[in-house]
Amino acid sequence: MRILVANPNTTEAVTARLMAAAAAVKAPATELVPMTAPRGVPYIATRADAVIGSAVALEMLAERHRDVDAAIIAAFGDPGLGGARELFDIPVVGMAEAAMLTACMLGRTFAIVTFSGGLVPWYNECLDWNGLRGRCAGIFALQGAFASIADVQEEKEEALVALANRVVAEAGADVVILAGAPLSGLAQSVRDRVPVPLVDGIQAAVKQVEALVALRPAKATEGTFRRPAAKTCTGIPEALRARFERRDG
Repeated sequence: MRILVANPNTTEAVTARLMAAAAAVKAPATELVPMTAPRGVPYIATRADAVIGSAVALEMLAERHRDVDAAIIAAFGDPGLGGARELFDIPVVGMAEAAMLTACMLGRTFAIVTFSGGLVPWYNECLDWNGLRGRCAGIFALQGAFASIADVQEEKEEALVALANRVVAEAGADVVILAGAPLSGLAQSVRDRVPVPLVDGIQAAVKQVEALVALRPAKATEGTFRRPAAKTCTGIPEALRARFERRDG
């Protein structure tokens, strides 16, 4: 199967981290197809960033959805996920959604640990969108600046491990999610330094989407995720416009 890994951030180095972490867990027959946002922000951290990222994610899927069996929106917070499920026939999985659902299979409660306090409001809203507030022991973030989004994983590794351990001790989390695309791969490298399971968003998404493709779910024709009726659009990329106007099948 072919899986599109659509990074709605513009930082190519983050896509490289995503692909390395995803490749470590994919099935042998799975081909990962990377795509980095051609426009937008270097990394999505706020609600405003997420609005831009959502639109770009839909554009990316419109361009490539016929070439793949499924897609991952590869930004924690899942910008555009609901809209993607409406518009496209293939399974689409979000990193945050996959991480949280996987964490629920490993323990009763999970905590989300991330590298920047600016991400917390957006992650809180993502938590509510997935209906998992009751399973979450909290969202915890490092404070202060970092030098580079491409290297934040190495720069903040020790602090993130310390925060994860504190969350386990003080909040009683059964599982910790290391959240944010720039942290992809960190969970595996520090797994022996935290006393509960660690979940990596892109790795969870790869395994969840492989399962969905194998299950061959039908596209909804009723309910809230059925494909919307045709609507004329202006000023958006042709592939996405064709999808909205139902000119692409």
